[in-house]
Amino acid sequence: MNSKELRRKFLDFFEKRGHIIVPSSSLLPTDPSVLFTTAGMQQFKEYFLGKESPYGPKITSCQKCFRTSDIEEVGDNTHLTFLEMLGNFSFGDYFKKKAIEWSYEFITKEVGLEIDYVSVFKGDKEVPEDKESEKVWQDLGISKEKIKKFGRKDNFWGPTGEEGPCGPTTEIYVNGVELWNLVFNEYYQSRDKKLILLKQKGVDTGMGFERLAMVAQGKSSVFETDLFEPIIKDLRLKIKDLRNEKAERIIVDHIKSAVFLTAEGILPSNVEQGYVLRRVLRRAIRFCKLLELPKNSLIPLAQKVVEIYQDVYPEVKSKETDILTVIQNEEEKFEKTLEKGLKQFEKISAKRAISGTDAFHLYDTYGFPLELTIELAKERNLKVDEKGFKKSFKKHQEVSRAGREAKFGGIGKEATYEATKLHTATHLLHQALRQVLGKHIKQMGSDITPQRLRFDFSHPQKMTEDELKKVEEIVNQKIKEDLEVKKEEMCYTDAVESGALAFFKQKYPERVTVYSIGSFSKEICAGPHVKRTSELGHFKIIKEESSGSGVRRIRAILE
Repeated sequence: MNSKELRRKFLDFFEKRGHIIVPSSSLLPTDPSVLFTTAGMQQFKEYFLGKESPYGPKITSCQKCFRTSDIEEVGDNTHLTFLEMLGNFSFGDYFKKKAIEWSYEFITKEVGLEIDYVSVFKGDKEVPEDKESEKVWQDLGISKEKIKKFGRKDNFWGPTGEEGPCGPTTEIYVNGVELWNLVFNEYYQSRDKKLILLKQKGVDTGMGFERLAMVAQGKSSVFETDLFEPIIKDLRLKIKDLRNEKAERIIVDHIKSAVFLTAEGILPSNVEQGYVLRRVLRRAIRFCKLLELPKNSLIPLAQKVVEIYQDVYPEVKSKETDILTVIQNEEEKFEKTLEKGLKQFEKISAKRAISGTDAFHLYDTYGFPLELTIELAKERNLKVDEKGFKKSFKKHQEVSRAGREAKFGGIGKEATYEATKLHTATHLLHQALRQVLGKHIKQMGSDITPQRLRFDFSHPQKMTEDELKKVEEIVNQKIKEDLEVKKEEMCYTDAVESGALAFFKQKYPERVTVYSIGSFSKEICAGPHVKRTSELGHFKIIKEESSGSGVRRIRAILE
């Protein structure tokens, strides 16, 4: 079976058993405690806690996931950063017996595989032994010798983030590979790590799609499946030395991750999701250099990724131009400093260890993510002073804090009425840009004076005259509508869940102020703002220009 047939077979199997197929959610979760969607259950978290599911109590999905927890293992046969997670879920409907029976039926009868062994939770002081799962497996013909018992580390899952549903698991192993994890959500773990029994029991299963494809297609590695083989084949056309298999695998895994992260509107940066994208891209670029590949080698690989996934995830095709532009820009930018940075690292590595100051210099001057320096050091059996790096980084932040506060805070405490009007206009501008250019638009900074506003936002290319005109027209239309500017105070989580835009979450306190402009705009912001949009007058864009790699800047006035 090819991957498309296999993916469809799984979803159809559970649809025939009363499950509703739910499309994959974004890689950017609504849960503010995590950077990325790392599991299929994340978009359904609240339904395990009693909120009624709009899809009913039984659902199935194939979810895009991104994880960096296993990034050091990427290059072996099974570990990846981007992966798809097949899952079936029950919110107060079926529980252990049905979940195990269906998993057994799918693996052995639908796909025709033999189960090596299974594992169950052996119990501890807080959670009892999972005897029910053990009995179900025995009733299905799995002998006692093939039922292994493990503790909290191996057979208890969750929560995602700091708190949430969790419970004991049973895992299925095929051809020596951990293939399918069935989680029985019986508990809620609070922030202080206490376990509370849930009123409603739930099932949350997750099976790595790439691993299923590997065993179903009789391959010894996920990289030999049809999900990777075309990319590897394309890469090998350019490689002189074919002996570094690990480097090949890292490159193809990371370029796939970069394509999917960029399709979400993420741009390489030094914070949060943007930092992670930059990290995987720059790691891929570094391994390209190690294999002596020509410049811009990542572009054709990215195109192969799009080719493989365009029917399943149409967004990678519709955003292909933006994706390739972002990757090419980052590749060209890092190529310029990589060679100099590697030379500098060689000088530094003559010492017995890499100091925090040296690591920060590589980061600040040559764009080396800390993890890249650690990896280079590890290859030479050297240690990096990570605490020293963090200390240097913190010092750098303190020096530039005043500038950053002006950049993101806008106008400061001594706000004039003119500056307040311009600050309010940035909210209208922000939303208008998202309407015209797309949801990938994120505020990257603003600076307000009583005379003009300056607004920086993430976008990979110069705006057209037509786009600028549309943005201007939308802002002026909202001014004309005389919308009320409403102020509310709420906790940060509630603000994000209500749809308020928040792109600098590490700066926010637990309680935040949210400003809504009619039903048009909603943002977490410290203010100040005018009462109604009619106070703004007429909005006019003076200039649109570049403000750095992947960042555009608009200058505007109110007449």
